[in-house]
Amino acid sequence: MSLLERRLTLTQATAINMIDMVGIGPFITLPMVMAMMGGPWFLYAWVAGALLSYVDAMVWSELGAAFPKAGGSYNFLKEAYGKNGAGKMMSFLFVWQTMIQAPLVIASAAIGFSGYLSFLLPLSFIEKKLVSGGVVILIVILLYRKIESIGKISILLWSGVIVTLFWVIGGGIAHGNFLSPVRNIHDGLTFNFAFITALGFASVKSVYSFLGYYNICHLGGEIKNPEKNIPRSMFISITGITIFYLLMNVSVASVIPWQQAQHSEFVVSEFMNVLAGPLAASIITCLILWVAFSSVFSATLGYSRIPYAAALDGEFFKIFAKLHPSKNFPYVSLLVLGGIAFIFSLLFRLGEVISAILAMRIVVQFIAQAVGLLVLRYKKKNIDFPYKMPLFPLPVIIAIIMWLFILISTGLHLVLSGLIITATGIVVYMVKSKVNNEWPFS
Repeated sequence: MSLLERRLTLTQATAINMIDMVGIGPFITLPMVMAMMGGPWFLYAWVAGALLSYVDAMVWSELGAAFPKAGGSYNFLKEAYGKNGAGKMMSFLFVWQTMIQAPLVIASAAIGFSGYLSFLLPLSFIEKKLVSGGVVILIVILLYRKIESIGKISILLWSGVIVTLFWVIGGGIAHGNFLSPVRNIHDGLTFNFAFITALGFASVKSVYSFLGYYNICHLGGEIKNPEKNIPRSMFISITGITIFYLLMNVSVASVIPWQQAQHSEFVVSEFMNVLAGPLAASIITCLILWVAFSSVFSATLGYSRIPYAAALDGEFFKIFAKLHPSKNFPYVSLLVLGGIAFIFSLLFRLGEVISAILAMRIVVQFIAQAVGLLVLRYKKKNIDFPYKMPLFPLPVIIAIIMWLFILISTGLHLVLSGLIITATGIVVYMVKSKVNNEWPFS
């Protein structure tokens, strides 16, 4: 069987991460965060998202550099909890949830794309659904090619992301009142339970906008010099995106007061309309659509490698292990995830999807993975960790606590939904392992 080839450079890996992180997220969640915080201190929710991303990226960096294979968390969980023991169940649960939450991530960006397109072309509900479904189909067509071609496409898409962010930030600076949101950040702020609660709800949205910093770990089998480039690409991505997000929020709030911005569906387009008129607003909307499209592209690319890795390992349906005979990519996995995402893009609304994505993945992917790193570092001394985080295990503990806080903030209904999906996966795994005489029945 042919294997994936290491063709992605550090620049391409960073571009893939960054376009996945930005996407439509910050443009639609910016007013949501302002509304949830209910004051000029909304920037704290973005700082919280950045802090969580940094400490969690340390976990991903240690695991990604030590186990640079396709599938990311699938391999990390298997190694941490035992290839022939509980790791079989944990890695299965990750693939199980991926088959649901990955299409949700893809669908969320496609739905956001169709929503923002309404600023340019008023669309009915049915027309929006047709657009979001069409975006998913076009992405699958673009990804149906060799990985080196995809790396070049990623650089092109990344350039559009950078142009968009620089224009928004530059517009606020040119307006002349750029630092006013920073000077007023503590106006009326009282550090109490209400503030902490609001910070939790708002951070669900801001963290969603940071998700994707680990995308390159799913492509671990296709990265050149992965021991160095996987950690570097994540920290470069988070640093760059954090600066962009904070400056973009300050820029928008310096032109449109947060009291007004919190009610806007197209806040960045309206921001540009105030600064430079309708034509500029239309152009920036087109760029935002470019960014949203880029995000769907990057997310679909990374997630398509997860079922492939599990199938190659014998832990998922064998057909997902097939590589395209001439283009050498997991085409079955790509087509199936794209098909499910297409259906989700027709069925769901954006607000429902954002919180559901986090609630579903936190327990298995983020918390269990962080605990797994602790297990590996303390019990398996023979494993080589090319990257080791500073102040271990403090960043891991901070990440676990912050993820629990975010999980609770998604709401009881979504927490229960995520636990039910996980419990269902455990039942399916137990039936599968009983039939195949695997752990814990072997």
